[in-house]
Amino acid sequence: MQAMGNVMTNKYAEGYPGRRYYGGCEIVDQSEQLAIDRLKKIFDCAYANVQPHSGAQANAAVCLAVLQPGDKILGLDLSMGGHLTHGSAVNFSGKLYKPYFYGVKKEDGRLDYESMESVAMREKPKLIICGASAYSRDWDYERIRQIADKAGALVMCDMAHPAGLIAKQLLNSPFEHCQIVTSTTHKTLRGPRGGIIMMKKDFDNPFGLKDNKGNIRPMSNLMDMAVFPGIQGGPLEHVIAAKAIAFGEILTDEFTAYAKQIIVNAQAMSACFTKKGYDIVSGGTDNHLLLIDLRNKNISGKKAEIALGKAEITVNKNMVPFDDKSAFVTSGIRVGVPAVTTRGMREEHMETIVNLLDEALRHSEDEPALADIRTNVNSYMMKFPLYPELG
Repeated sequence: MQAMGNVMTNKYAEGYPGRRYYGGCEIVDQSEQLAIDRLKKIFDCAYANVQPHSGAQANAAVCLAVLQPGDKILGLDLSMGGHLTHGSAVNFSGKLYKPYFYGVKKEDGRLDYESMESVAMREKPKLIICGASAYSRDWDYERIRQIADKAGALVMCDMAHPAGLIAKQLLNSPFEHCQIVTSTTHKTLRGPRGGIIMMKKDFDNPFGLKDNKGNIRPMSNLMDMAVFPGIQGGPLEHVIAAKAIAFGEILTDEFTAYAKQIIVNAQAMSACFTKKGYDIVSGGTDNHLLLIDLRNKNISGKKAEIALGKAEITVNKNMVPFDDKSAFVTSGIRVGVPAVTTRGMREEHMETIVNLLDEALRHSEDEPALADIRTNVNSYMMKFPLYPELG
């Protein structure tokens, strides 16, 4: 946060380190290159671009680099845990390109790889997108690559949510199987709001695009050109400096312990919810989040979000697989543990969180009860200050 508030916010730096359209970029060149080098080290990859302003911008740049308007893409259905930028009709990805979708199985809420393969072989998309915004299980990237190779598609993994856990080898890595990987930097990577694009190794673009000398352009060049000047102007160098700091933290043993505790906390929270009769989609979690289907509790996601907000417990309403309510109402909520884990909470504290959340949902229309719960929430969280170093 200190880096994001520094004077680098005043510096225009269109271009890349050593190749800028402005003078006076010697210092921002150093900070951006530091961010690139640290990111490459974290994920052991050959290429990294740290300029995207967000995960959505990173995904837009990849699409610009590898697709033409009207090309087919295949992504996870938004209503089953996917993301807007994976083909939603209201997003650029569903407007500029022709989207197709795979989903999860109704019986267990887990990814339906057979459906993915069936659609891929029928439609032959140019790009298969894997990754999710509300899916609590790990991914079989090897199988996805096999499907893509059979269909003649490239694979992009959007690992925005579990990236910090992947960084510490706590979940499957997409880098060996997905040619292109994107992420945000502000979820489990615990950095500033922003996006990144990576490739395990560079390779000649498969579209035959050449430079002015007649040489086949590498994919790294297409990616860089897609970010700038393709979809963005000047990079946010103050945010990139903050990214460099966050990436430095990820390389520490302290972050390893943090990432491991996230998974322990999430699984402890899942067990507590299950004990109280809540329906956890897929039956549990492998990562940092839970998707909870509230239909057996007779409350919508919208009403749950509002009631919990009054108790000063922040969650978001979320559609669940095969939802019978609209995206504005929803049947579920999405709950994550990275923030409370950062505040020092451990598995033994998850029961208290679940008890408070459950009490608020059971008294969702009782204003005095919600006020009492809010008091208890604030009192409890005083034990876990946001900035203990400030006293």
